[in-house]
Amino acid sequence: MNTIAIINGPNLNLVGVREPEVYGTRSLDQYLDHLRAKYSGVELLHVQSNIEGELVDAIQRYGFSAQGLVINAGGYSHTSVALRDALLGVPAPAVEVHISNIFAREEYRHHSLITSACRGMVCGLDLEGYDLAIDWLLHNLQK
Repeated sequence: MNTIAIINGPNLNLVGVREPEVYGTRSLDQYLDHLRAKYSGVELLHVQSNIEGELVDAIQRYGFSAQGLVINAGGYSHTSVALRDALLGVPAPAVEVHISNIFAREEYRHHSLITSACRGMVCGLDLEGYDLAIDWLLHNLQK
């Protein structure tokens, strides 16, 4: 069975209540239930933390055992060299996800420090970006 770890950063625990015009009204937990049902043959692990060091720990913990990582580092995407270095330090391929279109938001969000450490990025496609990232990982794990 393939294992994919979904790692979510700061404030993503508030999806569904925080800025619903940007992030929608479905909670991240509700969406994770959808993902687990859709990918029932895949072990989906999930970590959400508002603390940068805990996200580094999760990347290091799962980056050696999972076949892939889906990471939405939230605001840390734009500031964290530590997350970038952790992604570069593990063999699991990672796909970066952003629920909102970071290029349609404030200019400081237009650059992500972790993108170059990931195989690709899904951006601005709401929560469905997680599905696309998982689909890509599963497709490429079979190659």
